[in-house]
Amino acid sequence: MKKTLKLKKNYEFKRVLTKGKYYSGKYLDVFVKEQNDKTMNYIGIAIGVKIAKAVKRNRIKRLISENYRLMEQKLKTGYNIVFLWKKKVDIKNATFSNIQDDMVNIFERIGIM
Repeated sequence: MKKTLKLKKNYEFKRVLTKGKYYSGKYLDVFVKEQNDKTMNYIGIAIGVKIAKAVKRNRIKRLISENYRLMEQKLKTGYNIVFLWKKKVDIKNATFSNIQDDMVNIFERIGIM
């Protein structure tokens, strides 16, 4: 079982958010930046503090990372991907299937699936 690599440093997030391409879905905003020298994808997940309290934010993070883990084999490699939860979307809509559909649509639009 392969471990999903994550962006951890602030400058890594900033680089993807400023120089990456923006794609919007129904629930998620996604920034993608290509890395030519990498053979793996790195992901970052950011959810604003004002959206919900810690327990609900962590639940959304777990749902996003699990959906990504299941799709990881189908994706092209060499990308840094940052997922952002939309502020105007209610937390009650954070179900596994909603996030999965949104991620599939976004990845198909990007062309990495």
